[in-house]
Amino acid sequence: QVTLAESGGGSVQSGGSLRLSCAASGYTSDEYCLGWFRQVPGKEREGVATISSSGSQTYYADSVKGRFTISRDNAKNTTYLEMNSLKPGDTAMYYCAVAYFGIPGYCYVWAAYNSWGQGTQVTVST
Repeated sequence: QVTLAESGGGSVQSGGSLRLSCAASGYTSDEYCLGWFRQVPGKEREGVATISSSGSQTYYADSVKGRFTISRDNAKNTTYLEMNSLKPGDTAMYYCAVAYFGIPGYCYVWAAYNSWGQGTQVTVST
């Protein structure tokens, strides 16, 4: 059983920054891809960023590339999402997730993620 717990969300003004954390348990942290997703009510869940099992490869949605940074600390079973230059369009519930495999070249496959946390809300005001 995989358990994920996001934290670090909150309200911030446009242009501000937040760092989200996701503590995980129930999986071998150095063997699986990890990712961050976000969702607005009534909309489909959107992939934001992914990171390979070793942390050496990362992928970002075009909408956040250059502003967000995903990282992981396998020793702590934790992944992070550093968000800078936040925009109102970034407002969403953010979720971390674990893929069912850890193939580095395929961590970007959004459909591979099947274990989710409860989410943490990020609200960006103008």
